[in-house]
Amino acid sequence: MPGSPPLRLYTREGCCLCEGLEERLRALDPAPALERVDVDGDPALQARYGLRVPVLAVAGAEAGADAPPLQSEAGKVCGSRLAWRDLPPVPPRLAGERLQAWLAAYGAVAGASAQGGTPQGDGP
Repeated sequence: MPGSPPLRLYTREGCCLCEGLEERLRALDPAPALERVDVDGDPALQARYGLRVPVLAVAGAEAGADAPPLQSEAGKVCGSRLAWRDLPPVPPRLAGERLQAWLAAYGAVAGASAQGGTPQGDGP
């Protein structure tokens, strides 16, 4: 989505919840910039996320000079020092406009955020 921060989806091979969330995100119009990261390809990510996938993260402000550079899924350094912020678990039934509003409420897409500060809809 133009003007929206990039999103990162932490996932693993064969995770049906991960695949479902990825499909729903890519179906949004316009679709957000989405990077898919397999946690099983990195022992640190595997230890951090364990079985909690899917986890959606949003790129935030530039991190300080001490922050390590981001790496792509293939392990190549991207040169960017964006800080990633994990979002709360995405309710599995959210799709379309409701998913868009949920993402906006957490600052993950450009546009009006949900009123009241906390997204409504299916609970976590």
